Amino acid sequence: MIDSIVQAINYELIAHILRAALLLLAGFVIATLASRTAFRLMMRRVGEHHATLFRRIIYWGLLALFMASALREMGFNLGVLLGAAGVLTVAVGFASQTSASNLISGLFMVGERPFQVGDVIRIGTTTGEVLSIDLLSVKLRTFDNLFVRIPNETLIKTELTNLTRFPIRRFDLLVGVAYKESIDHVREVLERVANDNPLCLDEPAPLFMFLGFGESSLNLQFSIWTQRQNFLELRNTMHKAVKEAFDAEGIEIPFPHRTIYTGSVTDPFPIRSVSPKGSEQDQPEESSSK
Repeated sequence: MIDSIVQAINYELIAHILRAALLLLAGFVIATLASRTAFRLMMRRVGEHHATLFRRIIYWGLLALFMASALREMGFNLGVLLGAAGVLTVAVGFASQTSASNLISGLFMVGERPFQVGDVIRIGTTTGEVLSIDLLSVKLRTFDNLFVRIPNETLIKTELTNLTRFPIRRFDLLVGVAYKESIDHVREVLERVANDNPLCLDEPAPLFMFLGFGESSLNLQFSIWTQRQNFLELRNTMHKAVKEAFDAEGIEIPFPHRTIYTGSVTDPFPIRSVSPKGSEQDQPEESSSK
């Protein structure tokens, strides 16, 4: 009779274990299917950022419910487990204040939506493409293929620039010309270069500004607009095209000149020039003082 009781207990224990395993398996399958379905539905209404976050909440929420059911099937008292989990949560909360701050910052970012997955952002000196937006941090891939993890708390406190938020961007070309050049002529040349470049947009129209008088040049700014995906190519082609156009028109791009002055009391020092063949020829002494 004792053997029958032990055998019945073993059968009942095995049955509970099997039911718990089935609950865990069903929970995994249901959580996966439900989270994927919710992700596809949310993608139609919100961005990938919110859809991904919503998918993770559904997945882990459903899986936690099935895990609780499996533990109950195994005979665990959920009330005691919940009480222990509450105490553990308080202890972990005090021990991980930084994580809690990042979590709260992540919730603020979910509501604010300053960027989405796939955007290119700049945070301080770091610029890269957003790979994922999690509750604790944001993962970036820089242009030199480096992986960067930035805590959400840092994003909230630091100035953030989204480089791909809008469809068009403006490129400011800063150039200096010699004082002898005509500003109107320089403007005509720059506008002609912009018209010949297919990457420049006609609307908004290019903007020409005279910034002021520099130490050795007239400082100008020529601003042109382009599609954001063409920004880098436009910047490279415009510099090359402006240099070639200035050379063709005879427009001088000056560089700073330096005069050596040794003082009115000091005697002039000799200047020696070297011929192309490498022979040195002494020249008459000249004073560089003014």
